[in-house]
Amino acid sequence: MAAGKGLRIGVIGGAGWLGGAIAAAVLDAGIAASQDLSLSYRSKRPDRFPGAFWTRDNQALADRSDVIVLSVRPADWPHLNINVEGKLIVSVMAGIRLAALCAQHQTRRAVRTLPNAAAEVRKSYTPWIATGDVDDTDRAIVRAIFDACGVQDEVRTEAEIDYLTGLTGSGPAFPALLAEAMMADAIAHGLDRQVAQRAVNTVLVGTGRLLEQRDVCPTETVQTFLDYRGTTAAAIEEMMTAGFGSAVARGLAAAFAKSVSMGENS
Repeated sequence: MAAGKGLRIGVIGGAGWLGGAIAAAVLDAGIAASQDLSLSYRSKRPDRFPGAFWTRDNQALADRSDVIVLSVRPADWPHLNINVEGKLIVSVMAGIRLAALCAQHQTRRAVRTLPNAAAEVRKSYTPWIATGDVDDTDRAIVRAIFDACGVQDEVRTEAEIDYLTGLTGSGPAFPALLAEAMMADAIAHGLDRQVAQRAVNTVLVGTGRLLEQRDVCPTETVQTFLDYRGTTAAAIEEMMTAGFGSAVARGLAAAFAKSVSMGENS
């Protein structure tokens, strides 16, 4: 069934941040109509997506859907015992392997993806990989869903997904971490908190737009500032001397190791 042709999509965990962002993107892009969208919640039903089917019964959601998106915490997934009866399942959970998804949910059509929180503003980067039984029609659906959330790439191995868990899946947290450090330093130097917050947030948003529009390697942007030999070059060189690059590498290595261990425990 082609995307947008009466496609019925279910989002298990549709009340959550990421599940809700995916559902909103699907509706905005016209991939599914509201009456063909099913979402599950655990405690309180959210007051959004009028016309959609809301339920606490995940099996009922799977039964009325053609495509089932699994958007739950990896730690909660082992208890999600639903039978999708050969339908297409799309996991957005870190660490959970394709083989495990197929075995638990009785299907051979599984896709493992890793969008990030920027799906809320349609700026997620989403890598994904599929089992051999996922056909071209299924792939078109996956591309449509995650193009609606931002940008997507089909990658070659699950090891690449594990690595990208840190680089892009956790990615929005890293600029936020940098922003937090910059803001704390600004406040320590006497700036008003609101002024510091606006200054730092605007710098990061502007940098993102600059990288997006110029579409050049970040190394070129950094080198341009280094070549100018001004205040920015002085700051970059001091940060690198303090171990900025190695700290980032260690963080990504930790995320990669965590993703692998989560898969081994699934």
